[in-house]
Amino acid sequence: MAARADLDQREIERLQAELAAAEPEEVLAWAYRRFPRTAIVASFQVESSVLIDMACRLRDQVEVITLDTGRLHQETFEIIDTFQQRYPVQIRVVSPDPGEVAEMTGRHGVNLFYRSPELRLLCCEVRKSRPLARALRGVDAWVTGLRRDQSPTRAVTPVVALDEAHGGIAKLAPLAAWTADRVWEYVRRHQVPYHPLHDRGYPSIGCAPCTRPVQPGGDPRSGRWWWEQDTVKECGLHWDPSGRPRRGGAAGDRLG
Repeated sequence: MAARADLDQREIERLQAELAAAEPEEVLAWAYRRFPRTAIVASFQVESSVLIDMACRLRDQVEVITLDTGRLHQETFEIIDTFQQRYPVQIRVVSPDPGEVAEMTGRHGVNLFYRSPELRLLCCEVRKSRPLARALRGVDAWVTGLRRDQSPTRAVTPVVALDEAHGGIAKLAPLAAWTADRVWEYVRRHQVPYHPLHDRGYPSIGCAPCTRPVQPGGDPRSGRWWWEQDTVKECGLHWDPSGRPRRGGAAGDRLG
């Protein structure tokens, strides 16, 4: 079981009010004081770069969890290596269960995600959600790079929440109120390394088969699962297929 954050809903509401206007560095500093073990969960998109840089200005060593789905771009591995070499980070690369992947692909094929939204969500469940759940066992709080202006589903992202899907630990989104411009301004000011695909038209980066560039000015999420129409453009880590915050349970239990 995951460690509990020892937070109740009353305290969460108080913290949401107190931290709503706090700068991301203040949120991170508070989290490291409040929780014995706080981990940044990084996809190594630009938001991850910023959070890791901020955290390393606060601590001598920063725990980072990242998911190797088995379908990532080569450039993602390269930026992981860059951070490993440049920052005082302990990066834990988490992979899906080989047996679960073999069962899924044996039953539905290697590229099942193109066939239906339900199978795409199953693939995300096996390759992302279940490995993350295993990785968060023993963690008191996890930090994500979600921002409210990324998509309609993220528009009400709180800075701090109680993550019921992972045993009642704390979930923090220090960059929730930041715009993309503020993120990139931080990168330029502090000369933070970032994923090279951002310079090739990828505002949002996931698995290679499920991500493509976006035309300038286009919806940042339109490059994700572009073949789907009228579906929630989320993988299930944060929201269920209806666009509601994930409360627990496994999509794969329903979709297999």
